[in-house]
Amino acid sequence: MTEDELFRLQDPGVLAMVGMHEGEEPAEFAMRLHGRTDLPVRVMAEQIACRKKAAAKLPLLSRSPLLYTARALEQASEERAASYMASLLKGRRAIDLSGGLGIDAFSLAGSFEEVVHVERDPVLSAIACHNMGVLGRRNVECLRGDGRERLASFPDGYFDWIYLDPDRREGAHRNIRLEEGSPDVVSLHDFLLQKAPGVCIKASPALETSRLKDRLPSLASVTVLSVDGQCRATLLILRRQAPLEVERHAVCIRGAGEEARRFTWRDTGERRVSDAVMEWLLEPDPAILKAGLEGVVAETFGLLFINRSVGYLTAAHRPEGFPGRVFRVVEAALYSGKGFGKFLKRHGIDGAAIQRRDFPLSADAIRARYRLKEDDRRFLFFTRDAEARPLAIYAVTPPRECSAVPAGQCRSADPDR
Repeated sequence: MTEDELFRLQDPGVLAMVGMHEGEEPAEFAMRLHGRTDLPVRVMAEQIACRKKAAAKLPLLSRSPLLYTARALEQASEERAASYMASLLKGRRAIDLSGGLGIDAFSLAGSFEEVVHVERDPVLSAIACHNMGVLGRRNVECLRGDGRERLASFPDGYFDWIYLDPDRREGAHRNIRLEEGSPDVVSLHDFLLQKAPGVCIKASPALETSRLKDRLPSLASVTVLSVDGQCRATLLILRRQAPLEVERHAVCIRGAGEEARRFTWRDTGERRVSDAVMEWLLEPDPAILKAGLEGVVAETFGLLFINRSVGYLTAAHRPEGFPGRVFRVVEAALYSGKGFGKFLKRHGIDGAAIQRRDFPLSADAIRARYRLKEDDRRFLFFTRDAEARPLAIYAVTPPRECSAVPAGQCRSADPDR
């Protein structure tokens, strides 16, 4: 989007027209108005496309007539994730050095008296300024320019918190390492903490966190954040007075009205492993697995592990409020090539969703070998048992009121039966 296109898009009549046609297919809209030089048709069609996507990513904010670019919307924080991030930070002043559409700055404005939004792209900066006006955020100042240069223009200690969401995209490639983002927060570490006592960095959900303290000496906590069962971000908190031990958290957000559930690492000792798979199979939320907190969840809910290598859990009774996916086990059997074919035939399985962890065959290899179609009603789990032997588990997602396992189908069996 050019500055001229943005200027024309902001005309009240043009915005009203976008709102009238936001239910249409963008391509059809653009084709129907092709040749209309009095309208910025291309960016109007882009707004229609973006509004459809924003309804899922920004369920509340998108009810207001915000402006977007496709790339900025893709990079923007999910609304509930941004809201949770902002709840961690409190003070008088904050600065967002990687502004974008302004979703994070909007959330921060609810926790601070003053928020500065910095964006290098002049069009995107103007869009963010427009959106703040639409949303009624009067305590956000939008500045154009390079984040480091803008931050350097403020006195040391002027801000209570600095927030960064480094750009990880390089062409079609997404970078994961902190040093590969823009800006490089590792090289800026000392400068950032010179400017504010607290820094919050939104990093990739795939970031390897085991040795972060070596690169970020002031790292105080790591929080892996998921929304509706998908890891969305790794939040890194830096403090001038950071503790020696880095706190480790997992936060799971599900649904629009539910509170975020937070789990904190503690030493739970050696994992307790079940001798056999019981009636229920439980897979912790991805944020819990990524943060390495499955032991905390197992202890909290009184669950046992299926083996010593992965995060699958099992229980005789369904635990209430479990943070993750819950499955009713139909049968679990030691895996063998010949025996598993009989296993499938016995249960009439010609398709299933395949999950595997610490298993010698890949999901694609299993699907090809047994000619299994995709089926989201049945689940086949492949892992190892308590004695590290290959194990196959057939499970289903339970209805609200679970019925008994069908007669003649025990949950632990010999694969050659």
